[in-house]
Amino acid sequence: MDTPENTFLVTADAAKFIHVAAGTLPIWRTTKRYNLPYIKCGRKVLYRKSDLIAFLESRRIMPGTAAEERA
Repeated sequence: MDTPENTFLVTADAAKFIHVAAGTLPIWRTTKRYNLPYIKCGRKVLYRKSDLIAFLESRRIMPGTAAEERA
């Protein structure tokens, strides 16, 4: 079943979706800075919208937690 969460975005659209510069995602891919899944189809790189949402949630910091103190 094709749902909005299973939509695939090209790199530029994925970057816009998570509010980073267009060149950021290629840097993260090559340096392996974050474990952000992607799909390689020939030269095209696609990101699943649900993976981008999960990535953003994993970066979420709750006030009053130890994670907030490290931020």
